[in-house]
This record gives sequence, structure tokens and C-alpha cells, in this order.
Amino acid sequence: MKKLIIGADGSGYELKEAVKAYLNEAGISYDDVGAQSLEDSVPYYTTACRAAKGISEGSYEKGLLFCGTGMGMSIIANKHKGIYASVVESVYAAEKCRAINNSNILCMGGFIVGSEMAIEMVKTFLKTEFTENMGGFKDFLKQAYADIQNMENELF
Repeated sequence: MKKLIIGADGSGYELKEAVKAYLNEAGISYDDVGAQSLEDSVPYYTTACRAAKGISEGSYEKGLLFCGTGMGMSIIANKHKGIYASVVESVYAAEKCRAINNSNILCMGGFIVGSEMAIEMVKTFLKTEFTENMGGFKDFLKQAYADIQNMENELF
């Protein structure tokens, strides 16, 4: 896997730091494009834009974004071509956003998700492949993804 791109604003900073500790322990390489301290907050829209551009340009495969609810990051990231950012609040949703929707950015909120849950969601997101364990839906999902990419090409 290519290096991850991650980032947070002030509201997601502490959750991001907990996840960074896990990434460091697991030996997973990442670049942090968001707030580097609580005193040095970066707006959610700036952080999400930096991460989405990094993935759109092919420098990164996946990203992790943290703000108060995860929604602001998702809204901004999804404005970029080739970005499929999902807000999740459970391990199940983290798995399904990859397996069903081929999400490449996981967004979550520091106001909503605890650090232990966030780490489990990140583990699941990173290990799950698109269409994994989808049985008879595998061909449909692959075709749906291709159709969505074609629509994107017409829009961007």
C-alpha cells in the first residue's frame, strides 16, 4: 500500500493523534497535512482539500480525515475527482464503505467517535478490499463503480 495521507482540524486533532499512535506502532507510513497541534489548527476545508488533491494526483492511495463530525471533511473531499470519502461511525460502516463503495478516504468525528473505536475502524478500512465478501453483488458493484467513474469524467 502507498503511504496514507491524513489530517484533522482542531475538533478532530485528538482523535487523529490517537490514530497516529496506532499507525506508528503498526509501522504504517503516512503524511499529516492538517493541524500539527491544537494551537496550530488548520480549517477542515483546507485539510480536506490537501488530502483529496494528494489522492487525486496519485501520490496517495487512501486517506484518513478527522473533524468534529467527519461531515465537513467528507463534503469538501468529495468535491475532487476520484475521491470517495465516507463518514463512518462504526466498524461495520468502515468495512462496507470499502467493500461496497470503494471509498478511498475514511472520515470520522472527534465529537462522535472514541479513540479505541476509531482505531478499529481504521484497521478495518485499511484491510478491506473493494467487493470483498460481497458474493453475488461483486459483478454489479464493479460495473456500478465503472459507471460512476464514467459519470465523473463527464462532470469534471
